[in-house]
Amino acid sequence: MPRLWQADIQTVLLTERRIRRRVRELAGELTRDYAGKDLLVVPLLTGTLMFLADLLRHLTLPLRLDFLGVSSYGAGTVSGHLVLTKELRLEAQGRHVLLVDDILDTGRTLAEVQARMAALGPQSLRTCVLLDKPARRREPVQADYVGFVIPDLFVVGYGLDYAERYRNLPFIGVLHPRLYQGQEVARQPAAEET
Repeated sequence: MPRLWQADIQTVLLTERRIRRRVRELAGELTRDYAGKDLLVVPLLTGTLMFLADLLRHLTLPLRLDFLGVSSYGAGTVSGHLVLTKELRLEAQGRHVLLVDDILDTGRTLAEVQARMAALGPQSLRTCVLLDKPARRREPVQADYVGFVIPDLFVVGYGLDYAERYRNLPFIGVLHPRLYQGQEVARQPAAEET
């Protein structure tokens, strides 16, 4: 790990190489499952950007892409009501919709987004997440495609942030607890509770 990050990152949980390999595998699964279908890929902003970019590079099928902006936080890091910050532009009705997110944590956000998307009348609705943290689940939500199942650790990097920092790390690391101890933060970073 570069010296610059050693003070903030306790350990590397998933290396850049391991992430790359798994993203290619996920893209292969998706390509097989969606071959010949009218696919609409809908990533939830913002933490998915790195995962999405790498996933799209390896998908070898025609698709449409639209973004959904979602925030489940008010001020700070305490979970609040779901707010859509960007609506879909493309029509989801009758299409196969794949929701893409960086992490499935409590399941609150993903459960609500799935309900809203289902109301739009897609032919099918599935989810793909890079990380699944089942120990924190509060809603009965399961992802259809999962990159990695991880323990209940505070992770950053590869799109995941804490206070809008660390998204650009090429790996996924465990944030040093001294950075968030004493705060009401026993969960993922602000925009990442899904």
